[in-house]
Amino acid sequence: MELRTLRYFVAVAEELHFGRAATRLHMSQPPLSRAIKQLEAGIGAPLFVRSSTGVVLTPVGSVLLDEARALLDHADRIRARVNAAAGVAAITIGILGDGTDPGVARLAAAFRRSRPGVDIRVRDTDLTDPTCGLRAGLVDVALTRAPFDETALTVRTLRRDPVGVVLRADDPLAGRDGLRLAELGDRRWFQFPQGTDPVWQSYWNGGGPREGPVVRAVQECLQAVLWNGTVGLAPLGHRLPPELTVVPLVDMPPSRVVAVWNEGDGNPLVRTFAEIAAAAYRR
Repeated sequence: MELRTLRYFVAVAEELHFGRAATRLHMSQPPLSRAIKQLEAGIGAPLFVRSSTGVVLTPVGSVLLDEARALLDHADRIRARVNAAAGVAAITIGILGDGTDPGVARLAAAFRRSRPGVDIRVRDTDLTDPTCGLRAGLVDVALTRAPFDETALTVRTLRRDPVGVVLRADDPLAGRDGLRLAELGDRRWFQFPQGTDPVWQSYWNGGGPREGPVVRAVQECLQAVLWNGTVGLAPLGHRLPPELTVVPLVDMPPSRVVAVWNEGDGNPLVRTFAEIAAAAYRR
């Protein structure tokens, strides 16, 4: 298995849709589909159940997803160590959330202009680790959302976004101009896997213990709302499928977009990234 093909597979597994995965990978859909079919042929088993609305992982696909993530993380660590030994200027950036945010595009363009000779690696992560692998040493700096446990981390706020509740378009509450958390007390909420940062979990559960399906990725959250009527929270302004809508929560604190790095990290590229990020998000 080639690492590139595994990265393709992980993108499809996290997006649960070939079109969205192709957009995330900055490629067209036909070669992505061919690569996944070749991977399935090599394994000898289907990795996805395909439908007109997207895909779901098979049991074999679920096993491969866990192993592929671990292997890709290890490959990224090897590259970082080799670059450091060779004296190559490099930075690994962890990104959580919507890669179509215009702030991300402005930041990428500004950073490339400022540091054209730097080897930039991007690690796109799911919702189970809001620090995007920072504590595990997988990235140098993360572009993510707060709140989370900030122990031994330096956090710089870039923007504050209001938050709403994602509902099916036919939900009785979908036509409201605003809602309060108390009005959602009898609903099922999506959960993150056991061991997820409790500060992060509590925020996206509206501050209280909830019951509901376990999810890892943004698309899984949306599918939980679509199929199960589960309550999901999201920053306002994100694009949603036409079957879903978002209603502002009037008593929910905003979600902060932040740059975060390990406290005491002396890497000058990290500080440069934070400064450029602050400027990019002020526009």
